[in-house]
Amino acid sequence: MKKIIILLVITTMLFSCKTETKKEAIENVTKTEEVIETPQLAIGEFDIKAGKYINKEVQLKGIVDHVCKHGGKKLFLVTDDGDAHVFSDERFEEALKGSEIIVNGIVEEERIDEAYLLKLEEDNIKSHSEGKSNKEQFDSRKKYIQQYRDKMKTDSVDHISNYSLKYVSHKELK
Repeated sequence: MKKIIILLVITTMLFSCKTETKKEAIENVTKTEEVIETPQLAIGEFDIKAGKYINKEVQLKGIVDHVCKHGGKKLFLVTDDGDAHVFSDERFEEALKGSEIIVNGIVEEERIDEAYLLKLEEDNIKSHSEGKSNKEQFDSRKKYIQQYRDKMKTDSVDHISNYSLKYVSHKELK
């Protein structure tokens, strides 16, 4: 009887040790998975690398050059090497202007292709025919659309991508 009790105690200890080891291993994997760093892109290379991060979160560091006065939901971030547009659902504080910040945001792409340009042309013609734009505005918009077509032809591409950030958070640097 003593042998059976000793055997049960040893078996219980072995199983409990293995379970603890498995729990620790699972907890370590979970903790490792939780630590996901947001990639930081230099503003000067944002337009080049942003295509790899569409719909993913990145960080940009720069100086707030402009906060849109027409709603305050856009800001323009700059460095000596480039610039980026940041859009938000909430208003940015005007006091951010001139501040150096790190912005976290989701990369968004505006794709300008022939279908997009045809829609712009259609809207331009409609606006002009309804008297909402004058001849000068109509011609200016037409020239703007043609510049996109010329650039796509020169670059031998079927679209042009404009990248921006959908605001998630920011941190001011001192």
